[in-house]
Amino acid sequence: MPIDASSTAAAILPLVGGPANVTSVAHCMTRLRLRLADPSRVDGEALRELPGVLGIVADDDTCQVVLGPGVVARVTAEFERLTATPEPGAQGAVAPDGAAPDPATVAPAAQGSAAQGSAVQGAEPPPARTARGATPLKAVLRRLAAVFVPLIPALIGCGILAGLNGLLVNTGLLPGLTPALAAVAAAFMALIAVFVGHNTAKEFGGTPILGGAVAAIVVYPGVAKVTAFGVTLSPGQGGVLGALAAALLATYVEKTCRGRVPETLDVLLTPALTVLVAGLGTLYGIMYVAGAVSTAIGTAANWLLATTGAFAGLVLGGLFLPLVMLGLHQALIPIHTTLIEQQGYTVLLPVLAMAGAGQVGAAVAVYVRLRHDVSLGASLRTTIRSALPAGLLGVGEPLIYGVSLPLGRPFLTACTGGAAGGAFVGFFAMLGDKVGASAIGPSGWALFPLLAGNRGLGMTAAIYAGGLVTGYAVGFAATYAFGGVTAAVAAQRAHSS
Repeated sequence: MPIDASSTAAAILPLVGGPANVTSVAHCMTRLRLRLADPSRVDGEALRELPGVLGIVADDDTCQVVLGPGVVARVTAEFERLTATPEPGAQGAVAPDGAAPDPATVAPAAQGSAAQGSAVQGAEPPPARTARGATPLKAVLRRLAAVFVPLIPALIGCGILAGLNGLLVNTGLLPGLTPALAAVAAAFMALIAVFVGHNTAKEFGGTPILGGAVAAIVVYPGVAKVTAFGVTLSPGQGGVLGALAAALLATYVEKTCRGRVPETLDVLLTPALTVLVAGLGTLYGIMYVAGAVSTAIGTAANWLLATTGAFAGLVLGGLFLPLVMLGLHQALIPIHTTLIEQQGYTVLLPVLAMAGAGQVGAAVAVYVRLRHDVSLGASLRTTIRSALPAGLLGVGEPLIYGVSLPLGRPFLTACTGGAAGGAFVGFFAMLGDKVGASAIGPSGWALFPLLAGNRGLGMTAAIYAGGLVTGYAVGFAATYAFGGVTAAVAAQRAHSS
């Protein structure tokens, strides 16, 4: 039965502390991502019991509610509508991203003209609050994810079009259309630095348009006339990492100016100084350094798979499910994007996608194990039947939170399947057969349209399919033999009753 987005959003809101506790709202492919003023106000147990909620990940100042593909976009829209309702005295202001207006930004924005408000006033971040057990590394990874997650729909759409265009070019079909299709598919990647800069400034408390303006320097063709450290710069040098660093520098410069420039001159001097200082810093430092780092990432990824491919694939495929469980997998997006910019595809994503194959194999094993146990397994088998199609298409959260993680040991055996599939793909990388993805986002069978490599589409697809089958088989066998499924389900039933 389809989930009612309006009622689901209305049910979630009071369980995360109400509108006043929500400082930002976003979503990825499967999760409603909330930043909260006081994370202790989240009622985790009640959230997990809501119909349609597959699980939650709460840490630091964020709460991620796992809802599944498709559903999450509809619920997020309703949730934003609910949290955008102005409080008394807020003068009807609504934050640009649809979230509840920050009191720190409502008042200044109401002063002067709208143009002044948009040019001068950056979106101040919520006060820093660190939950028990939080670490600076987790906080950094989550903020990086917040920068790149909104870009995923465009990355997926443009990647699929790029794959379709490549297929048309290779087969010689529709030669009059392929140049236009190539332009449509490549335009976003050519200017992705601007979007990264905009989102970075927004996430870290600067004015988003200033972050985008400074990051645009990275891809501006005129940088080819600039020489730094004795080397002539190239448009795009440093890629998304350069854009990220440029926007961070712009945000720092802007915040520094805000406290020192007289209010009467702020509207003129602060934007000018921000763009000037951060722009020169980008040209004469960031682009050179970020370019070297980006090159090192590409070299390291290629060396890792070419030299230790089977072992690297085993480790990466085996550890990816825990990253998904913790919501930290989105922090890998800058690395994937850097590889796509350099090589046209990321060699890491097909390896990591094997974790989903292990998860599918484990879920099927649980289903088979419980086929004769009607009293214990009926509800769980229903969950597996409903979540398995999404799992085959690479959306693992429904199976993680609905099946393997609650049972305990099947989650570990699913990781074993992912490790085996990753080792399979990595082994062929050692032989020189690279398997990559031209965009990020989908995995499982949904990744086939995005596959790219150095041996032709047929060989690339065959290796990837072999990895999936290996992950399915090992995940199934390990769970069937060592998953302790019946005992785990019985223990779960006794605990719930």
